[in-house]
Amino acid sequence: MNISIVGSSSGIVSEFILLGFPCSREIQFILFVFFSIVYILTLMGNGTIICAVCWDQHLHTPMYILLGNFAFLEIWYVTSTVPNTLVNFLSETKVISSTGCFLQLYFFFSMGSTECFFLSAMAFDRYIAICHPLHYAIIMTGQRCFNIVISCWVCGFLWYLVPVILISQLPFCGPNVIDHFVCDSGPLLTLSCAPAPLSKLTSYTLSSLIILLSFLFILISYAFVLFAVLQLPSASSRHKAFSTCGSHLTVVLLFYGTIMVMHVSPGSSHSMLMPKIMTLFYAMVTPLFNPLIYSLRNKEMKNALWKLLEKLKISVKVFPQQLQE
Repeated sequence: MNISIVGSSSGIVSEFILLGFPCSREIQFILFVFFSIVYILTLMGNGTIICAVCWDQHLHTPMYILLGNFAFLEIWYVTSTVPNTLVNFLSETKVISSTGCFLQLYFFFSMGSTECFFLSAMAFDRYIAICHPLHYAIIMTGQRCFNIVISCWVCGFLWYLVPVILISQLPFCGPNVIDHFVCDSGPLLTLSCAPAPLSKLTSYTLSSLIILLSFLFILISYAFVLFAVLQLPSASSRHKAFSTCGSHLTVVLLFYGTIMVMHVSPGSSHSMLMPKIMTLFYAMVTPLFNPLIYSLRNKEMKNALWKLLEKLKISVKVFPQQLQE
Protein backbone atom coordinates (compact mmCIF):
# COMPACT_ATOMS: atom_id res chain seq x y z
CA MET A 1 0.00 0.00 0.00
CA ASN A 2 1.58 3.22 -1.20
CA ILE A 3 0.36 6.02 1.07
CA SER A 4 2.16 9.33 1.17
CA ILE A 5 1.86 11.56 4.20
CA VAL A 6 2.27 15.30 3.88
CA GLY A 7 4.34 16.65 6.73
CA SER A 8 3.81 19.91 8.53
CA SER A 9 6.71 21.50 6.64
CA SER A 10 5.24 20.77 3.21
CA GLY A 11 2.89 23.73 3.08
CA ILE A 12 -0.87 23.74 2.59
CA VAL A 13 -2.53 20.33 2.17
CA SER A 14 -4.32 19.96 -1.18
CA GLU A 15 -5.43 16.35 -0.69
CA PHE A 16 -6.20 13.91 2.09
CA ILE A 17 -5.61 10.20 2.63
CA LEU A 18 -8.69 8.20 3.64
CA LEU A 19 -7.23 5.15 5.38
CA GLY A 20 -10.54 3.30 5.41
CA PHE A 21 -10.00 -0.24 6.72
CA PRO A 22 -6.24 -0.97 6.69
CA CYS A 23 -5.72 -4.66 5.98
CA SER A 24 -4.22 -7.02 3.40
CA ARG A 25 -5.07 -6.77 -0.31
CA GLU A 26 -7.09 -9.98 -0.10
CA ILE A 27 -9.27 -8.63 2.72
CA GLN A 28 -9.59 -5.31 0.87
CA PHE A 29 -10.97 -7.18 -2.16
CA ILE A 30 -13.41 -9.16 0.00
CA LEU A 31 -14.62 -5.91 1.58
CA PHE A 32 -14.95 -4.39 -1.89
CA VAL A 33 -17.22 -7.26 -2.98
CA PHE A 34 -19.25 -7.10 0.26
CA PHE A 35 -19.73 -3.32 0.10
CA SER A 36 -20.65 -3.56 -3.60
CA ILE A 37 -23.36 -6.14 -2.86
CA VAL A 38 -24.75 -4.05 0.01
CA TYR A 39 -24.75 -0.94 -2.19
CA ILE A 40 -26.53 -2.67 -5.08
CA LEU A 41 -29.14 -4.22 -2.75
CA THR A 42 -29.73 -0.82 -1.14
CA LEU A 43 -30.28 0.81 -4.54
CA MET A 44 -32.60 -1.99 -5.64
CA GLY A 45 -34.61 -2.05 -2.40
CA ASN A 46 -35.17 1.69 -2.16
CA GLY A 47 -35.66 1.97 -5.92
CA THR A 48 -38.41 -0.66 -5.73
CA ILE A 49 -40.24 1.34 -3.06
CA ILE A 50 -40.02 4.49 -5.22
CA CYS A 51 -41.44 2.61 -8.23
CA ALA A 52 -44.25 1.11 -6.13
CA VAL A 53 -45.24 4.53 -4.76
CA CYS A 54 -45.12 6.13 -8.23
CA TRP A 55 -47.05 3.41 -10.07
CA ASP A 56 -49.71 2.38 -7.54
CA GLN A 57 -52.54 4.93 -7.28
CA HIS A 58 -53.50 3.58 -3.84
CA LEU A 59 -50.15 4.79 -2.49
CA HIS A 60 -50.58 8.39 -3.64
CA THR A 61 -51.21 9.50 -0.05
CA PRO A 62 -49.06 11.71 2.24
CA MET A 63 -47.73 8.71 4.18
CA TYR A 64 -46.39 6.95 1.09
CA ILE A 65 -45.27 10.13 -0.65
CA LEU A 66 -43.08 10.81 2.38
CA LEU A 67 -41.89 7.20 2.28
CA GLY A 68 -41.03 7.47 -1.42
CA ASN A 69 -39.00 10.62 -0.79
CA PHE A 70 -37.33 8.90 2.16
CA ALA A 71 -36.33 5.97 -0.07
CA PHE A 72 -34.98 8.44 -2.66
CA LEU A 73 -32.99 10.13 0.10
CA GLU A 74 -31.52 6.79 1.23
CA ILE A 75 -30.22 6.14 -2.29
CA TRP A 76 -28.31 9.41 -2.31
CA TYR A 77 -27.25 8.98 1.30
CA VAL A 78 -25.31 5.80 0.55
CA THR A 79 -24.12 7.22 -2.77
CA SER A 80 -22.44 10.13 -0.96
CA THR A 81 -19.95 7.73 0.66
CA VAL A 82 -19.98 4.18 -0.74
CA PRO A 83 -18.70 4.73 -4.33
CA ASN A 84 -15.63 6.58 -3.05
CA THR A 85 -15.11 3.86 -0.42
CA LEU A 86 -15.23 1.20 -3.16
CA VAL A 87 -12.63 3.10 -5.18
CA ASN A 88 -10.39 3.32 -2.10
CA PHE A 89 -10.53 -0.44 -1.58
CA LEU A 90 -8.84 -0.90 -4.96
CA SER A 91 -6.60 2.15 -4.75
CA GLU A 92 -2.97 2.12 -3.70
CA THR A 93 -2.84 5.78 -2.66
CA LYS A 94 -6.39 6.24 -1.19
CA VAL A 95 -6.21 9.94 -2.04
CA ILE A 96 -9.15 12.33 -2.08
CA SER A 97 -8.77 15.99 -3.03
CA SER A 98 -9.50 18.60 -0.40
CA THR A 99 -12.42 19.89 -2.50
CA GLY A 100 -13.80 16.37 -2.89
CA CYS A 101 -13.39 15.77 0.84
CA PHE A 102 -15.33 18.91 1.82
CA LEU A 103 -18.03 18.14 -0.74
CA GLN A 104 -18.40 14.64 0.66
CA LEU A 105 -18.58 16.09 4.18
CA TYR A 106 -21.31 18.51 3.09
CA PHE A 107 -23.47 15.97 1.25
CA PHE A 108 -23.00 13.27 3.89
CA PHE A 109 -24.11 15.53 6.74
CA SER A 110 -26.81 17.22 4.64
CA MET A 111 -28.33 13.84 3.78
CA GLY A 112 -28.19 12.86 7.44
CA SER A 113 -29.88 16.11 8.48
CA THR A 114 -32.54 15.66 5.79
CA GLU A 115 -33.18 12.14 7.11
CA CYS A 116 -33.83 13.58 10.58
CA PHE A 117 -36.36 16.02 9.10
CA PHE A 118 -38.10 13.30 7.08
CA LEU A 119 -38.34 10.94 10.05
CA SER A 120 -39.91 13.81 12.02
CA ALA A 121 -42.34 14.55 9.19
CA MET A 122 -43.34 10.89 8.99
CA ALA A 123 -43.95 10.82 12.75
CA PHE A 124 -46.10 13.97 12.44
CA ASP A 125 -48.09 12.35 9.63
CA ARG A 126 -48.82 9.25 11.77
CA TYR A 127 -49.75 11.46 14.72
CA ILE A 128 -52.35 13.33 12.65
CA ALA A 129 -53.66 10.14 11.02
CA ILE A 130 -54.17 8.26 14.31
CA CYS A 131 -54.86 11.01 16.85
CA HIS A 132 -57.00 13.22 14.56
CA PRO A 133 -58.36 10.84 11.90
CA LEU A 134 -61.44 12.96 11.10
CA HIS A 135 -59.30 16.01 10.35
CA TYR A 136 -56.48 14.15 8.56
CA ALA A 137 -57.73 14.89 5.03
CA ILE A 138 -58.14 18.57 5.91
CA ILE A 139 -54.74 18.93 7.61
CA MET A 140 -52.59 16.75 5.33
CA THR A 141 -53.69 18.10 1.98
CA GLY A 142 -51.65 17.51 -1.16
CA GLN A 143 -50.29 21.04 -1.06
CA ARG A 144 -49.30 20.75 2.60
CA CYS A 145 -47.61 17.41 1.97
CA PHE A 146 -45.70 19.01 -0.92
CA ASN A 147 -44.65 21.90 1.32
CA ILE A 148 -43.45 19.48 4.02
CA VAL A 149 -41.40 17.48 1.51
CA ILE A 150 -39.76 20.62 0.06
CA SER A 151 -39.10 21.99 3.57
CA CYS A 152 -37.36 18.74 4.60
CA TRP A 153 -35.04 18.86 1.59
CA VAL A 154 -34.26 22.59 1.84
CA CYS A 155 -33.76 22.65 5.63
CA GLY A 156 -31.64 19.50 5.49
CA PHE A 157 -29.25 20.98 2.93
CA LEU A 158 -29.03 24.33 4.71
CA TRP A 159 -28.61 22.96 8.23
CA TYR A 160 -24.94 21.96 8.07
CA LEU A 161 -23.80 24.49 5.46
CA VAL A 162 -22.15 26.91 7.91
CA PRO A 163 -19.99 24.27 9.71
CA VAL A 164 -18.76 22.91 6.37
CA ILE A 165 -17.80 26.41 5.21
CA LEU A 166 -15.99 27.07 8.51
CA ILE A 167 -14.12 23.74 8.36
CA SER A 168 -13.14 24.26 4.70
CA GLN A 169 -11.58 27.62 5.62
CA LEU A 170 -9.29 26.09 8.27
CA PRO A 171 -5.55 25.78 7.52
CA PHE A 172 -4.41 22.20 6.91
CA CYS A 173 -0.64 21.94 6.74
CA GLY A 174 -0.11 18.27 7.59
CA PRO A 175 -0.39 15.47 8.39
CA ASN A 176 -3.13 14.73 5.87
CA VAL A 177 -4.18 11.20 6.93
CA ILE A 178 -7.82 10.68 7.96
CA ASP A 179 -8.28 7.41 9.84
CA HIS A 180 -11.78 6.89 8.50
CA PHE A 181 -13.52 5.77 5.30
CA VAL A 182 -15.44 9.08 4.95
CA CYS A 183 -14.51 12.73 5.39
CA ASP A 184 -16.04 13.30 8.83
CA SER A 185 -15.97 16.60 10.72
CA GLY A 186 -14.21 15.18 13.79
CA PRO A 187 -11.07 13.88 12.03
CA LEU A 188 -10.87 17.01 9.86
CA LEU A 189 -11.01 19.31 12.88
CA THR A 190 -8.27 17.22 14.48
CA LEU A 191 -6.02 17.67 11.43
CA SER A 192 -6.31 21.47 11.43
CA CYS A 193 -2.98 23.09 12.28
CA ALA A 194 -4.67 26.04 13.99
CA PRO A 195 -7.13 26.17 16.91
CA ALA A 196 -10.73 26.08 15.68
CA PRO A 197 -13.02 26.56 18.70
CA LEU A 198 -15.77 28.25 16.64
CA SER A 199 -15.82 25.48 14.03
CA LYS A 200 -15.91 22.78 16.71
CA LEU A 201 -18.66 24.51 18.67
CA THR A 202 -20.79 25.19 15.59
CA SER A 203 -20.38 21.66 14.25
CA TYR A 204 -21.14 20.00 17.58
CA THR A 205 -24.06 22.31 18.41
CA LEU A 206 -25.84 21.94 15.07
CA SER A 207 -25.28 18.16 14.99
CA SER A 208 -26.62 17.76 18.53
CA LEU A 209 -29.58 20.08 17.95
CA ILE A 210 -30.87 18.34 14.82
CA ILE A 211 -30.46 14.90 16.38
CA LEU A 212 -31.87 15.60 19.84
CA LEU A 213 -34.71 17.92 18.78
CA SER A 214 -35.94 15.65 15.99
CA PHE A 215 -35.65 12.56 18.19
CA LEU A 216 -37.56 14.30 21.01
CA PHE A 217 -40.25 15.41 18.53
CA ILE A 218 -40.62 11.82 17.27
CA LEU A 219 -40.84 10.41 20.81
CA ILE A 220 -43.52 12.94 21.82
CA SER A 221 -45.49 12.24 18.62
CA TYR A 222 -45.45 8.51 19.24
CA ALA A 223 -46.33 8.93 22.91
CA PHE A 224 -49.59 10.56 21.76
CA VAL A 225 -49.99 7.89 19.08
CA LEU A 226 -49.54 5.07 21.61
CA PHE A 227 -52.11 6.63 23.93
CA ALA A 228 -54.59 6.96 21.05
CA VAL A 229 -53.99 3.42 19.75
CA LEU A 230 -54.58 1.88 23.17
CA GLN A 231 -58.00 3.56 23.24
CA LEU A 232 -59.12 2.03 19.92
CA PRO A 233 -62.04 -0.36 20.52
CA SER A 234 -61.16 -2.85 17.76
CA ALA A 235 -58.22 -5.24 18.17
CA SER A 236 -57.70 -5.29 14.39
CA SER A 237 -57.52 -1.48 14.32
CA ARG A 238 -54.94 -1.51 17.10
CA HIS A 239 -52.90 -4.16 15.28
CA LYS A 240 -52.98 -2.18 12.00
CA ALA A 241 -51.91 1.02 13.75
CA PHE A 242 -49.12 -0.73 15.66
CA SER A 243 -47.91 -2.43 12.48
CA THR A 244 -47.75 0.82 10.52
CA CYS A 245 -46.08 2.79 13.31
CA GLY A 246 -43.85 -0.10 14.39
CA SER A 247 -41.94 -0.10 11.10
CA HIS A 248 -41.26 3.62 11.41
CA LEU A 249 -40.17 3.32 15.04
CA THR A 250 -37.81 0.48 14.14
CA VAL A 251 -36.12 2.67 11.52
CA VAL A 252 -35.95 5.58 13.99
CA LEU A 253 -34.28 3.48 16.70
CA LEU A 254 -31.77 1.96 14.26
CA PHE A 255 -30.77 5.37 12.90
CA TYR A 256 -30.74 7.44 16.08
CA GLY A 257 -29.25 4.73 18.26
CA THR A 258 -25.93 4.81 16.42
CA ILE A 259 -25.86 8.45 15.33
CA MET A 260 -26.27 9.67 18.91
CA VAL A 261 -23.23 7.71 20.05
CA MET A 262 -21.15 9.33 17.31
CA HIS A 263 -22.30 12.94 17.26
CA VAL A 264 -23.95 13.72 20.59
CA SER A 265 -21.26 12.25 22.86
CA PRO A 266 -17.94 13.21 21.19
CA GLY A 267 -16.15 13.30 24.52
CA SER A 268 -16.67 9.60 25.17
CA SER A 269 -13.78 7.27 24.63
CA HIS A 270 -13.96 5.49 21.26
CA SER A 271 -11.39 3.15 19.86
CA MET A 272 -10.08 3.97 16.39
CA LEU A 273 -12.33 1.25 14.96
CA MET A 274 -15.56 2.22 16.79
CA PRO A 275 -16.31 5.44 14.80
CA LYS A 276 -15.94 3.49 11.56
CA ILE A 277 -18.31 0.76 12.74
CA MET A 278 -20.90 3.27 13.97
CA THR A 279 -20.70 5.33 10.77
CA LEU A 280 -20.89 2.15 8.70
CA PHE A 281 -24.05 1.14 10.55
CA TYR A 282 -26.10 4.30 10.08
CA ALA A 283 -24.63 5.17 6.65
CA MET A 284 -24.95 1.71 5.03
CA VAL A 285 -26.81 -0.83 7.18
CA THR A 286 -29.93 1.20 7.97
CA PRO A 287 -30.50 2.29 4.32
CA LEU A 288 -30.24 -1.40 3.39
CA PHE A 289 -32.72 -2.59 6.02
CA ASN A 290 -35.25 0.26 5.72
CA PRO A 291 -36.97 -1.09 2.55
CA LEU A 292 -37.26 -4.53 4.16
CA ILE A 293 -38.70 -3.08 7.37
CA TYR A 294 -41.28 -0.96 5.57
CA SER A 295 -42.29 -3.58 2.98
CA LEU A 296 -42.50 -6.57 5.32
CA ARG A 297 -44.47 -4.77 8.07
CA ASN A 298 -46.89 -2.89 5.79
CA LYS A 299 -49.72 -4.74 4.05
CA GLU A 300 -50.46 -2.00 1.50
CA MET A 301 -46.80 -1.77 0.55
CA LYS A 302 -46.58 -5.56 0.14
CA ASN A 303 -49.63 -5.53 -2.13
CA ALA A 304 -48.13 -2.71 -4.20
CA LEU A 305 -44.85 -4.59 -4.54
CA TRP A 306 -46.68 -7.73 -5.68
CA LYS A 307 -48.56 -5.68 -8.30
CA LEU A 308 -45.28 -4.17 -9.45
CA LEU A 309 -43.75 -7.65 -9.72
CA GLU A 310 -46.71 -8.86 -11.76
CA LYS A 311 -46.35 -5.89 -14.12
CA LEU A 312 -42.68 -6.68 -14.59
CA LYS A 313 -43.48 -10.34 -15.31
CA ILE A 314 -46.04 -9.34 -17.94
CA SER A 315 -43.59 -6.88 -19.52
CA VAL A 316 -40.89 -9.57 -19.69
CA LYS A 317 -43.32 -11.98 -21.40
CA VAL A 318 -44.67 -9.40 -23.86
CA PHE A 319 -41.28 -7.99 -24.90
CA PRO A 320 -39.95 -11.19 -26.60
CA GLN A 321 -43.27 -11.57 -28.45
CA GLN A 322 -42.98 -8.02 -29.79
CA LEU A 323 -39.45 -8.76 -30.99
CA GLN A 324 -40.66 -11.87 -32.84
CA GLU A 325 -43.43 -9.90 -34.54
